[in-house]
Amino acid sequence: MKRRTFFKFGLSSAALAILKSKNIYAGFNQQDRLNNNLIKRNNIVISTWSHGIKANDEAWRILSEGGKSIDAVEAGVRVTEADITNRSVGIGGRPDRDGHVTLDACIMDENSRCGSVACLEGIKHPISVARAVMEKTPHVMLVADGAKEFAVQQGFEKYKTPIKEVKKDWKAWKKKNKDLLKKPNINHENHDTIGMLAMDEYGNMSGSCTTSGWAYKMHGRVGDSPIIGAGLFIDNEVGGACATGMGEAIIRIAGSHTVVELMRQGKTPQEACKIAVERIISKHTDMSGLQCGFLAMDMHGRVGSYSVYSGFNYAIQEADGKNEMINSDFDREW
Repeated sequence: MKRRTFFKFGLSSAALAILKSKNIYAGFNQQDRLNNNLIKRNNIVISTWSHGIKANDEAWRILSEGGKSIDAVEAGVRVTEADITNRSVGIGGRPDRDGHVTLDACIMDENSRCGSVACLEGIKHPISVARAVMEKTPHVMLVADGAKEFAVQQGFEKYKTPIKEVKKDWKAWKKKNKDLLKKPNINHENHDTIGMLAMDEYGNMSGSCTTSGWAYKMHGRVGDSPIIGAGLFIDNEVGGACATGMGEAIIRIAGSHTVVELMRQGKTPQEACKIAVERIISKHTDMSGLQCGFLAMDMHGRVGSYSVYSGFNYAIQEADGKNEMINSDFDREW
């Protein structure tokens, strides 16, 4: 539903003027936020997992200064990419089985422009390279050596990986475990990605997603995070969604696109995320350790999330500037 269709909600012009001038969700609890049908025009940013708190702060700084959502979602996740203590995103990420830290990222704006990189090595900020692919090339995705060559040509900062601590852990893993078919337990201790959605004061939404992927994966493996429609999807007439968890399962249902299309059909973000998770469950006979979660926001500012297992959470920051963590609803306990 387009934001222009205000009167379908039976709101008077006077009421709309009030809503534009204040945070219509002020004082509402999470269930109110999920169920409320009022149109929201204030800045809002959401991102996956606890590392989303710091990422949100940077995105919020841009939004609060009148910046665009595309700038906010790039700057926000760059904070996580630069965090050397994070073992699942950016320069501190764990390598594949051969010792290579391969980074994946994508970005999408309100005009459905998008850019992506996969299997990118030795570059500090893959999200910014993804944006450069979007803005400076006729393509959507660049991978591996080609992505790095492009990044270097564009002057992006290099960074040697894996870092010392991560390399030590990788060597220890090599001695003990080479089971490539084992599924990781992706939970609050193994965050695996950061996805971010933001809406600016102009009523435009953008999204970003970045990760170092599955630790000790086969060399060349790419998950959902850099794939438009799987790890991230934005439609400025409807809303946006991002995904976290086992990328292979998310790709199989084009997860983020599925969530957005369900919202187009009239589902709330919460309902859409739940249906997408249920679809993943229906496609697998063995769900042991297979965690997936979705985070979504529509153009009314309503937010929803749902995951297969407990433990998934997200950070949200909106008009009052408060930055808080919300625990996602889920299908089952670990």
